[in-house]
Amino acid sequence: MECTIDWGGPEGMLFVARTGSGHVTAMDGAPDGGGNNLAPRPMEMLLTGAGGCAAYDVVLILKRGRHQVTQCQVKLTSERADTDPKVFTKIHFAFAVSGKNLPQAAVERAVQLSHEKYCSASAMLAKTAEITHSVTVLEG
Repeated sequence: MECTIDWGGPEGMLFVARTGSGHVTAMDGAPDGGGNNLAPRPMEMLLTGAGGCAAYDVVLILKRGRHQVTQCQVKLTSERADTDPKVFTKIHFAFAVSGKNLPQAAVERAVQLSHEKYCSASAMLAKTAEITHSVTVLEG
């Protein structure tokens, strides 16, 4: 896996990332840090990656279990250290998963498997952060 990050120049702190899979995304800083607030912060991207990784796992596990999952949302809230490096110290994953006759136990198991076995991003973040989860299952 690889990516290339290019700085947008002296007018700000905009960075454009090009991934090895051929995709492009932007990151920027807050105005008080020299940025122009044009894109997510790099640490937001890191948090987003962990959420995407976990949601991907949960949906894949449920589909492989032949469950009729129709929606999956995960909202992440976090806390960071007060001093540099300002690593994540707490991250909570709040899953809301919808499906037809979707058993609560199956969704909880999928979330647990993601956390304990499959999600590389949350496994790395767990080195500095306390990771917690909540699960809401909705019919639909």
